[in-house]
Amino acid sequence: MNESTVVFEHIHIISQDPKASAAWYADILGGEIKGEYEVRGAPQISVAFNGISILIRGQRSGEAPRDPDKVQHYADFISHNQWGTDHFGFQIKESLDDFCDRIRGKGATFSVEPYDFVPGVRIAYLEAPDGVSIELVQAKP
Repeated sequence: MNESTVVFEHIHIISQDPKASAAWYADILGGEIKGEYEVRGAPQISVAFNGISILIRGQRSGEAPRDPDKVQHYADFISHNQWGTDHFGFQIKESLDDFCDRIRGKGATFSVEPYDFVPGVRIAYLEAPDGVSIELVQAKP
C-alpha cells in the first residue's frame, strides 16, 4: 500500500457531556476547539492537535451507548464502537515527567504513571473523560 493512500484523520468519541470533554482536551492537552455543530441530531465538537481532530459528540436520538465497563456481548460492541479501541496516543516533545507534572497540576489523573517502556521510550497513560485512555509517549533521541 502506498504511504500517501492512507492518512490518519480523526478520533471519534461519544460523550455524555461533549462540551465538558472538549474543554478538558483543550485545557489539559492544549487542543484547539475548531467548531461546534449538530450532526445527525447530536452536538459535535472538533478539537484539533496539529492537523489531527478529535470529534466529540453527544448521544443521538434513539441511540443507547453503553458503559464500556459493562459491555458483555458482541452486539454491545457494535452499538458503541468499543471493540478494538484500547487507547490512542500523543507524542510529547519535551520531558514526559515535566509534562505530566504540569497537567497533573491542572487536575489530570493517570492510570499508569510515567515509566521506561523500552530503552529510549518513556510512556504514561492519562485518564480522559468518557472512559478514554490516552498514551503519552516521549521517544528520547
